[in-house]
Amino acid sequence: MNLLSLIDHIPALPEMLLLLGTCVVLIADLFVKSERRTGSFVAAQVVLLLCVIATLTIQWVSGTSKFVLFNGLFVSDVMANLLKLVAYLAVSVTLVYARQYLLDRNLMRGEFISLLLFALLGMMLMISANSFLTAYLGLELLSLCLYAMVALNRDSAASTEAAMKYFVLGALASGMLLYGMSMIYGATGSLSIPEIARQISTVSNDGTQHAFLVFGLVFVVCGIAFKLGVVPFHMWIPDVYHGAPTAVTLVIGTAPKLAAFAMAIRILGTGLLDLAHDWQQMLVILAVLSMGLGNITAIAQTNLKRMLAYSTIAHMGFMLLGLLSGWVGGNLLNKTDAYAASMFYTVVYVMMSAGSFGMLLFLSQKGFECENLEDLKGLNRRNPWFAFILLILMFSLAGVPPTVGFYAKLAVLSAAVNAGQIWLAVVAVVFSLIGAYYYLRIVKLMYFDEPVDATPVPGHADMRVLLSLNGLALLALGILPELLMELCFVAIKSL
Repeated sequence: MNLLSLIDHIPALPEMLLLLGTCVVLIADLFVKSERRTGSFVAAQVVLLLCVIATLTIQWVSGTSKFVLFNGLFVSDVMANLLKLVAYLAVSVTLVYARQYLLDRNLMRGEFISLLLFALLGMMLMISANSFLTAYLGLELLSLCLYAMVALNRDSAASTEAAMKYFVLGALASGMLLYGMSMIYGATGSLSIPEIARQISTVSNDGTQHAFLVFGLVFVVCGIAFKLGVVPFHMWIPDVYHGAPTAVTLVIGTAPKLAAFAMAIRILGTGLLDLAHDWQQMLVILAVLSMGLGNITAIAQTNLKRMLAYSTIAHMGFMLLGLLSGWVGGNLLNKTDAYAASMFYTVVYVMMSAGSFGMLLFLSQKGFECENLEDLKGLNRRNPWFAFILLILMFSLAGVPPTVGFYAKLAVLSAAVNAGQIWLAVVAVVFSLIGAYYYLRIVKLMYFDEPVDATPVPGHADMRVLLSLNGLALLALGILPELLMELCFVAIKSL
């Protein structure tokens, strides 16, 4: 019986391996004397590789089947496996990009690696959440790790201030999310997402019950919006991105977006789908405000990290276009295409964000932080190849063909048009054109301005190779986006 029980829980093997591996890395790091933390770094990469192998094996064996474990708390399906694989890749790349930066500032400690792996575990729980309880536990595990990582540089007043702001606002958002979940639990009598969907389908015609559900829905949307970083719950993003060490900013701006997207799909797109008419209107407001404020405010920024922070807000607004386009006049015929477009956009954004912050880490040196616009002046004369890679990154963020950022924006705009939200698509295009200005400004600085410092750009071989692959992948996926789009379509269809 114990053996059968163990076999039944094999779909949760990646989480078990990650938890065990993180504990081993945490304990083993006590005996690592090297400042480079080579042993801990390699061990973390090995743990991630084992998780990749386990996830691919589970997906190969299960196909499009769905497995529900732990009394309905945990689900393993195609979407969960795909997002987890992207999260592993993002965390692995983050470790490579961040390593030299942290070494130069004496911040390469076991705490960073362990917190990053525990944060990944929280993301995986959110991605596979089949209950409000699992989603909330995963969210809190992720958030607590990120709070500590922002304050990693204890001697920096800016980092400490950013961590405090993040903690206070994050606690407030978590409270709102928990309150909304409790309201929905009170109306449906369940924390299981599929059971909540069944209960709502039977009580949504009751006026009193419907009002009670919408009351809880408002708080749930607020909590999810904070984690995505959309207006008006964006206040923490510029300060945290700016105040945290750039390596930690890279962590916050990449893989957690996958987990937040998964939570939104699980809760809104599955559990609260019969309330789509209500949350769709909320997302329309959030999307328009995010695209507007994010793109317009980014123009005024001279600090690259703050500029990319407002860029994140705008991109999350675009991602919401897909989420809100699944429900059209009472039918769900557009659901799979719209949600797949939104998922595709999130995956692509993680790749673009990793490359952008990775480039800032690459250009930073011991005693020098590359975080102002003038630091990029004349980069083409200092290193033509990486100026070209940064050009691809900026073009992709701006949505310029033939990069994958163009196809990602086209996909969510098509979803909005198919949903009859033509005015919303027009607004998105206008704000996208406005946003192109601050991305193209960076290209102008790299190619047409005189460099402030004419010395060649140093950098380690592993980071050079990975950054090059990151940039070229955005170009390749822009030319051939069909495979990734098809994977996203199959993942959403499996729901």
